[in-house]
Amino acid sequence: MDKKVLATEEQLAYANILDSGMKVGLLTLIVTFIIYLTGILTPHVPVNDLPNYWKMPVHKYLTATGIHPGWAWLGMLGKGDFLNFIGIAFLAGVTIICYVRIIPILLRKKDTIYAVLAVVEVLVLALAASGLLKAGGH
Repeated sequence: MDKKVLATEEQLAYANILDSGMKVGLLTLIVTFIIYLTGILTPHVPVNDLPNYWKMPVHKYLTATGIHPGWAWLGMLGKGDFLNFIGIAFLAGVTIICYVRIIPILLRKKDTIYAVLAVVEVLVLALAASGLLKAGGH
């Protein structure tokens, strides 16, 4: 009576992208962290100074270190401590790639409701990642 439940085409496509994305993201994190640890690129905030900032609220930390919020880190990729953000941002964006991948499958299967939900999910995630919506009206 055990009936095996098989994954759907879209579930497999999503899982394959997620699996590959996780591996690429993890490798990126490892490589960029090694670059940070070895000091190949000088960090923006010296490692020895970090304990001075740990107790600060975020806004004071940002002001004290001269760091701007949002996507400003892209302009600081030459610094070892900001290089790590590449892997983090990539991993955060993998879900968007997964949804984009399954939309054509859902449309081909005429699974319109799920296709629309996937498009909305991509739009919401992209909007959230864009930084256009800021908490507290800042």
